[in-house]
Amino acid sequence: MAKIVIAEDERDIRDLIAFTLRFAGHEVVTASNGEEAVELAEKEKPDIILLDVRMPRMTGYDACRVIKEKPALVDTPVVFLSAKGQETEIETGLEAGAEEYLLKPFAPDELTARIKEILARFGK
Repeated sequence: MAKIVIAEDERDIRDLIAFTLRFAGHEVVTASNGEEAVELAEKEKPDIILLDVRMPRMTGYDACRVIKEKPALVDTPVVFLSAKGQETEIETGLEAGAEEYLLKPFAPDELTARIKEILARFGK
């Protein structure tokens, strides 16, 4: 299955997402902030990256912009996971280079289905 980097500063949420995706058969690497997400993405070369929006050190928006500037990662799909569902926040995420913006809370089945759809769209 896919290699996925998850960046989420709230440990309980990060662990739940990681558990859900591992249970679905994916390889998961986790980060607790945006800087770690960029470092892990460069090191691991994941198939998809999931970013929280509000994180310490570097926001998800900034992490996405940095990731999309890297030639080796420019085609890696990025998905924002956020409780912030205002139109301007979603637009900012998409303008930063994300392919999708999922609102928390979401059902585990919804998350795995969306990941599967995105990976298929990107031929991964």
